[in-house]
Amino acid sequence: MACFFRRKIAAELAKTLQQSEDALLPALTAVPVFKKQQSADFKLSLGALRINGILPSSGDIQLQTENLAAQLKPDSVVEDISVGPGLINFKVNRSLLAEKLLEPFGKGEGFSFGLNSELFDTTKRGTTLVEFSSPNIAKKFHAGHLRSTIIGNFIANLKQSLGNNVIRMNYLGDWGMQFGLLGAGFNSFGSMEKLKENPLQHLFEVYVQANKEAEHSEDMKHAAKEFFRQLEQHESQAMSLWQQFREITVKEYQHIYKRLGIHFDVYSGESFYQVQTQEVVRELQSQCLLKISPKGTGVVDLSPNEDMSNICTLLRSDGTTLYITRDIAAAISRKEKYCFDEMIYVCLAK
Repeated sequence: MACFFRRKIAAELAKTLQQSEDALLPALTAVPVFKKQQSADFKLSLGALRINGILPSSGDIQLQTENLAAQLKPDSVVEDISVGPGLINFKVNRSLLAEKLLEPFGKGEGFSFGLNSELFDTTKRGTTLVEFSSPNIAKKFHAGHLRSTIIGNFIANLKQSLGNNVIRMNYLGDWGMQFGLLGAGFNSFGSMEKLKENPLQHLFEVYVQANKEAEHSEDMKHAAKEFFRQLEQHESQAMSLWQQFREITVKEYQHIYKRLGIHFDVYSGESFYQVQTQEVVRELQSQCLLKISPKGTGVVDLSPNEDMSNICTLLRSDGTTLYITRDIAAAISRKEKYCFDEMIYVCLAK
């Protein structure tokens, strides 16, 4: 529909300037719609015409603009022509606009509305990986997750409609020190019976209680660190409990996604990249990029002057990894596995 008006305007310009329509189209663009003020629908850049050699590059550009505008007349397609700084603005006939807007629906093309536009002819198509939703396991689905889920699904649908091969990924927060705290808390306060009755509510209650306990108890802090160390070492008892937390959560989340009409091609998670994180660490060490801070943590110096004023921490002092370590490993792994042309992260609301 926009292309119809753009080409009609270009055709009139072509007669005036003795040029082809296609030569003028790059200089003729749609104007964004503003809620609080009326604006033109299309604008012609005289600067673009000068660069492309359609108009002389010397002389007063505003005078050129006004002279060209004076040669153009409103018609059945364009109802108003105005001049801006180096621009000619065109406002299209509103009755014709409504007619053209509804035309595809009368032809039964409603589901493909806007997708056959020539504006998409030059759009690059390929494989797009969209990571969205990405809640933490053992926690209830909240409004922040809903925002990421809806926006991410919209982006995935849009990319798919434009002809891209879309991979929809849910990258679960299923690793990290918080699961050390949850595991230690469950060993102290948890109940398998309550876990079966209302799993996410019980895990939430356990985590809150463990968090409060850790505020004043060194024993709980130590137990949390030890449980996470056991996870990183893949010790069977800790892994079994963690796996149960993960499976319960995914099952609960899938009910929500089904109600929202949303699906994922891949359920991934931080835990998938334990081996790869060590490869990332070794690669950084081999390039002498990983340094040990005074606190004993493994860091990469990002400061321009290499004075450690801006660092990224990749390892805790006990050698365990952080979210960013796993995220780097995940990005490398995805590129190798899916060979995507673009990867889009849809973050949670903060």
